[in-house]
Amino acid sequence: MAELDGLDDLDLQVDALAQSLGSAGALAAGFDSELKRIHQTFAATGNQARSLGTTLSGGLRKAIDGVILDGMNLSDALGIVGKSMINTAFNAAVKPVTDHFGALLGGALTPLVPFEKGGAFSQGRVTPFANGGIVSGPVAFPIRGGMGLMGEAGPEAIMPLARGANGKLGVQAQGGAGPINVVMNIQTPDAQGFQRSQSQIAAQMSRVLARGTRNR
Repeated sequence: MAELDGLDDLDLQVDALAQSLGSAGALAAGFDSELKRIHQTFAATGNQARSLGTTLSGGLRKAIDGVILDGMNLSDALGIVGKSMINTAFNAAVKPVTDHFGALLGGALTPLVPFEKGGAFSQGRVTPFANGGIVSGPVAFPIRGGMGLMGEAGPEAIMPLARGANGKLGVQAQGGAGPINVVMNIQTPDAQGFQRSQSQIAAQMSRVLARGTRNR
């Protein structure tokens, strides 16, 4: 009698296992057809389809293992696959947005980083201003103890300094060292007196002009 009861229990367990396997088989067949449809839909974007297929396959494997090995019911198994699909869709939707903001953030930080394709450099190269120049926008440059900023309020000129004949340091005009020709027309009622004094007047004028040239 006990042996018959044991056989009955074994039959019940076999039937339960067959039902579980049947449910798992139907679940696997349904998701297999769904995967084929999704792959056809995303044929133009192979990377997305492969990522989605891998995620769904992983979720389906967990669902089948749960139904067969852990006695999970079908609704819980479908919930696992559904969560996998939701996560994949969310990542696919968010990735372009995060990439876009990442590019914007990188572009905003580039001018703030010294000596890296910005600041006192132009595309990684040093820009010389030995002969002067014009800065049309904000440009950072190194100074002792930190960084300086020029051109933040508008265009600024860079003018080299030179020491003149008087020893003073200042801005030297281009071509300022060339000769100067001065023509003077003098009218006087005492022509003879002027002729006698013309050498003295010429010497005084030469000294005045020389002094003016040194102070330019």
